[in-house]
Amino acid sequence: MNAPHPPEPVTLRQAFWFWLKIGFLSFGGPAGQISLMHQELVERQRWISERRFLHALNYCMVLPGPEAQQLATYIGWLMHRSWGGVMAGVLFVLPSLFILIGLSWVYVSFGQVGWVAGLFYGIQPAVAAIVLQAAHRMGTRALQHPVLWALAVASLVAQWVFHLPFPAIILAAALCGWAISRVQPGVFSAAQGHGSQHASHGPALIDDDTPRPAHTHFALQRLVQILAIGAVLWSLPMAGLVWVWGWEHTLAQMAWFFSKAALLTFGGAYAVLPYVYQGAVEQFAWVTAPQMMDGLALGETTPGPLIMIVAFVGYLGGHAGALLGPEHLWAAGALAACVATWFTFLPSFIFILAGGPLVESTHNQLQLTAPLTAITAAVVGVVLNLTLFLSYHVFWPQGHRAQGWLGGVDGIALAMAGAAAWALLRYKRSVMQVIAVSAMLGCMVQMVPVWLGSEPERTSDLQAPRGLHRLVNPLASLVQARGAAA
Repeated sequence: MNAPHPPEPVTLRQAFWFWLKIGFLSFGGPAGQISLMHQELVERQRWISERRFLHALNYCMVLPGPEAQQLATYIGWLMHRSWGGVMAGVLFVLPSLFILIGLSWVYVSFGQVGWVAGLFYGIQPAVAAIVLQAAHRMGTRALQHPVLWALAVASLVAQWVFHLPFPAIILAAALCGWAISRVQPGVFSAAQGHGSQHASHGPALIDDDTPRPAHTHFALQRLVQILAIGAVLWSLPMAGLVWVWGWEHTLAQMAWFFSKAALLTFGGAYAVLPYVYQGAVEQFAWVTAPQMMDGLALGETTPGPLIMIVAFVGYLGGHAGALLGPEHLWAAGALAACVATWFTFLPSFIFILAGGPLVESTHNQLQLTAPLTAITAAVVGVVLNLTLFLSYHVFWPQGHRAQGWLGGVDGIALAMAGAAAWALLRYKRSVMQVIAVSAMLGCMVQMVPVWLGSEPERTSDLQAPRGLHRLVNPLASLVQARGAAA
């Protein structure tokens, strides 16, 4: 039964403890985090109505950046002005940052221990299946027209065959979306948001007809002020890093790289992972490809936005580079993790605080949503490319090191990935369950040689040994040329 009266006004202190709780409970990626906030904010607390919640979410989906964290910032701003938005957004990220710094330390300190290496060996095939599930989920929602399917395929070919950079694909998709909307707007009419706008859970504190507070009205002076503050918060840390260590130093390069990455996360963390991979693994060598997959697994199993994998990348890059000297490895890793997190999330706060008043006074227009829909379709192809790329490193580990596909297939990893994909797609098991089971199986595979009295070798990538379970690749002769070009 619907409550007859809206809840009492919420103080900033009450909001603080609420957002801190959300920060520790926000498991399950963007979908799970948005579902959690909907349950708490709309259904249980009734702080905001269904329609206003979805209106805010639609804006966050248009922006680059983690939509769940931006949604928390938006609702915090709507309820308690700018400080409320900053508080909600920070508390959504902060628990994850502390947890990932701790787990990253465990990873680099004990990753060579047999059972720890086994855990990550089991997790890596599960990660490949999880990324495949993400592509399936995004494709089911986004590809509602043959033209959008064509954009997804073109995106996959552009990266897998022609190795085009991710920003170029995003820009091309946006231009295609704009052009197609001018001649065939029906292509984008099937775009859908999250949930239904007809649900009602009783009167809300911020209801459909609640008058807009003064701070939600657009003011040019306020917009300029926010942009100026954002520019200072970006430029001062960047200038400090350059002044102390120089532009070529790892910390300055991390700050610049993750600033660019923050502007390219259309479609969520899975969409930007190829770009982060290109920079962190291939360009700067802060982490290896298997370590990148381990970081993705940690991001999946900890609270907070999945893009928090940047903290893991930062920690490993700072630790391995001994940025503060060999006696301060943990401090170097923690500092690098904080730098990566700061420059990744700062734009999200600026987008919300600067654009919120405009969103509260406008409605969605096709000219704005069509490029986003086209970008989302292209992102499906990008994520499929990421699935293929990660699978290459998991199932052909020795072939990867030999720059080809002739190193033999890791049969156990392939079977574990198939089982994980089946559990995710067919039986709808949660990511947490799949990763937990895969980690235990990987630990068993790793420890069997130890129990039998033969200690397996360790690898520099913190992977379990592959020698006991390599199979001959029957397709090696067919794909050798493609592997040599990869």
